Amino acid sequence: MPQIQLKNVALNYQLNGPNTAPVIVFSHSLGVNLNMWDPQAESLSLKYRVLRYDMRGHGASSVPSGPYNIEQLGTDVIDLLDALKIDKVYFCGLSIGGVTGQWLGLHASSRLNKLILSNTAAKIGTDESWNKRIADVNASGLGPVADGVLSRWFTPPFARDNAPTISRFRQIFLSTTSAGYTASCAAIRDFDFRQSLSGIRVPTCIIAGDQDPVSSIEDARFLQSGIPNSQLVTLPAAHISNVEAASLFNTAVSNFLG
Repeated sequence: MPQIQLKNVALNYQLNGPNTAPVIVFSHSLGVNLNMWDPQAESLSLKYRVLRYDMRGHGASSVPSGPYNIEQLGTDVIDLLDALKIDKVYFCGLSIGGVTGQWLGLHASSRLNKLILSNTAAKIGTDESWNKRIADVNASGLGPVADGVLSRWFTPPFARDNAPTISRFRQIFLSTTSAGYTASCAAIRDFDFRQSLSGIRVPTCIIAGDQDPVSSIEDARFLQSGIPNSQLVTLPAAHISNVEAASLFNTAVSNFLG
């Protein structure tokens, strides 16, 4: 997978699919990497040019000093598209990737054909909860918080029946640098789009997990009520719905892209 040097970050990325096909960008959740989207790349790259990337501070991308903010994460996407000479894309982001998608919808809509916001919210958590997470990781690393994070990512039945997947995601999470993780936690802590959603004017699909303890069905309904020309799809999953309900997720994306 190539790494490309942008203005102030080097991003690791992967492109799959026909060279002339429409491009769909996938932006991952906090504490993982572009391999989170393997089920989508395998399915959708038959018809689309699938662009995945490691968010700054994650995977094989560089780890600029933090804290980060959502404007930086959104600008990274635009800079990546410019570097790859890609004008307009479909964009799908999950969790913090979905927050990045909201920023793009508000500030770079001319670069988007359609927008998919998965397992995300206009405001995620509280300042207190993120400050505690940052302090805990700064003090002891990612190991002590891993079990709690994984319990929110997947439902207990899925975790019980898919031990190799859980083990793989644990390894990905623990391979994330504490510096990149906490810098990204700060970006989630500091954003709030609750009063801005009406400015997202591109067609938008909101995907929610009906057992997601991080970004709830109510959060998804709030997004739908605030974003004009949006629709809501609910899947039987927790936070990482693109893995837990991969087939249904792929169908929802394909149906929306049309």
